[in-house]
Amino acid sequence: MDLPSPFGATTAMQHRSDGGVTISRDLPEEMAVAMVYDGTTHAVMMATPADIEDFAAGFSLTEGIVAGIDQIASCDVIAHPKGIEAQMWLAEDRGAALAARRRTLAGPVGCGLCGIDSIEAAMRSLPEVADRGPMLTDGEIASAVLSLRDWQPLHDRTRAVHAAGFMLPGQGVVLAREDVGRHNALDKLIGAMAWQGIDPAQGAIVLTSRVSTEMVQKCVMAGCSVLIAVSAPTLHALRLAQDAGLTLAAFARGEGFELFCHPQRLRAKVPHVA
Repeated sequence: MDLPSPFGATTAMQHRSDGGVTISRDLPEEMAVAMVYDGTTHAVMMATPADIEDFAAGFSLTEGIVAGIDQIASCDVIAHPKGIEAQMWLAEDRGAALAARRRTLAGPVGCGLCGIDSIEAAMRSLPEVADRGPMLTDGEIASAVLSLRDWQPLHDRTRAVHAAGFMLPGQGVVLAREDVGRHNALDKLIGAMAWQGIDPAQGAIVLTSRVSTEMVQKCVMAGCSVLIAVSAPTLHALRLAQDAGLTLAAFARGEGFELFCHPQRLRAKVPHVA
């Protein structure tokens, strides 16, 4: 069975001051996607039915289920009438790690932590990102989200999905993924980078969303040292970024940005940020 289209056409009555008119509208699809490891369902996410192998790999990496893409022995995407399974078989030594991190979730697309069964699991400690990393100009950071616009065909059709992109110094955005869930888009991006052998430490992750706790967690787990977003971070997300050594820039909208922590990866001279 083939995967469904990531969008579909419908009609709506558009109401305006001069009357109403029937219009055609493309809307994004969302389906249940089950992450299945060694024959056991570990998590169920509502996601856009596209780039599922990337999603499976990125989720596995950012959740600490695998430490590297080579620990996923195989990944098969199986479509069912009511959902999709990403069936993965892991290297033998990952069984204990999977048991320690087991979670079952079926949450809304806006939540990347729904269903975690303990506070400790939700607020897990993070490694520090490597002190090395990209050196970016203030112009590159300010224009990052605008650069991502060229990589958002599903958003152009539906105006209802988030994107996560990867930007390299001097090159702009070189890879991106979209999804109805912002954390799903990020997992898809990280998975695509892993399959393609792209080192996250060499560039910056760019988001079309706010910066919540799980977005910082996923970036740090992927090994990326710079996160740029169009909207604000939460206070807890900022504390995590500070502790992990992650450079966090937000409100990046073309004309400028706000740098919240770890300014050492910015080429331009800026006032000191703790």
